[in-house]
Amino acid sequence: ATDRTRAVERKRLFGLLKSELLYLQEFHSVEHFIEELHEYIEWYNNKRIKLKLNGLSPIDFRQEAA
Repeated sequence: ATDRTRAVERKRLFGLLKSELLYLQEFHSVEHFIEELHEYIEWYNNKRIKLKLNGLSPIDFRQEAA
């Protein structure tokens, strides 16, 4: 991927992060935010359903492709 493509992907991810995590919760501490961020990243990388992946989560898509 080009630098431009990676920049667009990062911008999209941060936009999702803000709308799906930051704007929906109140964080009581930095530690609480970090814990929620780790959970969000786990969900985003492994569990979210993606239409591009035939309606599967990324982990299910990888297992089906193997």
